[in-house]
Amino acid sequence: MGWIGKTLIGTAAVLGIGYASLAYITREPDRPVVALPVSGKLLLNGVTIVNPRDGSLSPDMSVLIDKGQIVQVDSNNPAPEDASVQRIEADGKFLVPGYNDMHAHPLGTEDPSGGLALMLANGITGFRQMSGTDAILAERRESRLPLTQYAPAVLAMPGALLTPLNASKADQARKTVRHEKAAGADFIKAAFISRDVLFAALDEAQKSGIPVAGHVPAGTSILEAAQKGMRAVEHLGPANGLIIACSSQSETILADLRATTETPVMPEINSKIVEKLAGWALQKMVVNPVANDHEAGGVVPMQKAMASFDEARCRQTMQGLKAAGNWQVPTLIRLKTIYLADDPSFAANENLKYVSPETIDTWRDVTEKFLETYPASDRAIMKRGYAFSLKLVKMLDEEGVSMLAGSDASGSGWEVPGIALHREFEELAKAGLTPLRVLQMTTSDASDFLGRQKTMGGIQPGMQADLVLLDADPTQSVVNLHKIAGVVRAGFYHSRSDLEKLKARVAAGKGNLQ
Repeated sequence: MGWIGKTLIGTAAVLGIGYASLAYITREPDRPVVALPVSGKLLLNGVTIVNPRDGSLSPDMSVLIDKGQIVQVDSNNPAPEDASVQRIEADGKFLVPGYNDMHAHPLGTEDPSGGLALMLANGITGFRQMSGTDAILAERRESRLPLTQYAPAVLAMPGALLTPLNASKADQARKTVRHEKAAGADFIKAAFISRDVLFAALDEAQKSGIPVAGHVPAGTSILEAAQKGMRAVEHLGPANGLIIACSSQSETILADLRATTETPVMPEINSKIVEKLAGWALQKMVVNPVANDHEAGGVVPMQKAMASFDEARCRQTMQGLKAAGNWQVPTLIRLKTIYLADDPSFAANENLKYVSPETIDTWRDVTEKFLETYPASDRAIMKRGYAFSLKLVKMLDEEGVSMLAGSDASGSGWEVPGIALHREFEELAKAGLTPLRVLQMTTSDASDFLGRQKTMGGIQPGMQADLVLLDADPTQSVVNLHKIAGVVRAGFYHSRSDLEKLKARVAAGKGNLQ
């Protein structure tokens, strides 16, 4: 059955302790209404504007912002001094749209302020939340999410993940899709479900007019899922999905996986408490989903697929993904922390100062489990598999498959929110993507995916004033994406000094980062 199935069954068993007790231990925090203040006028003077769509540079420009929106973009012509305008002289700096982490989980903890602050301090002005509940959706409707001018904006979010707790059978999955659509979810997140359940959810989602993103179940063709309407696939599958799709033995490997993968079937439990319990019980498992379960690591199918790699078949599959309008969100840094979990550089990372000692202890414990589960020979195969994933990302780019940059922070082992997205930039560069492509994946491609080309992903009048000011040209090196001189969020300017103060507060434990 595997670790995931056992964890979910254990979660269901907890229901026996009584609903009154469960209501207490799973209670939602009582959050106040958050009213994002309206910014005043801000003028960025002397900047070089970077157009992420084509990489063109427009030097010596001024950008006027008012009430959180770009209102004027002109060649540098300093206006007369006006006390009502905050002027930032930015000669020699490069201005890009704000970064978007298109796979993240900062919401859902009692106090996500630390993670959100770190994201903003690292240039992230928007994120796609990849897990949710009815309660979190209600908080968004009621403006009770802790999203101040010191946090990025939530761009999209689902309801509860599709798991055997709410989607163990096709009819139950259809019901859950309809419920989440009605609750205000922007998309459905497929997680730990069977092939038949995924296809039922995709069918119902198309009828309901809501997209599906997430995981392709083990033993399921990633191309078939895309052709049946799966809008976005996370983690290149996962479960070695794209690697297997590129094998000449793909059908045989998938059939073997279907025969050996069991997804638990559970009775339907109509309770909002289940949503909270699912996240609660899976919290430790998601640190590294393969650490406790050798089968989940997929070493054998990974090795078979790599040994039978067929480049022509691989490119044909990728062309099919493009034709289906599928988006890939590689989250390479997530794959790296899973399959190379024992890399000593993770535990030695100086940025762990932003993470609580309890969380670091959990990450260390899970890494020990990983080492117990996989002998050195298996870990060597996983290392090759990760290198293979880099190769596939380069091929996806060559074949024109749409991609987004995402990190999978928070909750993932050895990933620090905000900083993790910059590590993703570096992994994408290692895969062979140009600096411009990396910039596009976190800016203009995100706006295309969300259908918000008129309001984000560029620097033009009418667009949201979510921007990053850089010390060097980001089209020349991915390293320059790290060189943040300032961030504009909803029209509010945060200098380098301001951002360092935000980081210091998190490191001091004044913004909780679990």
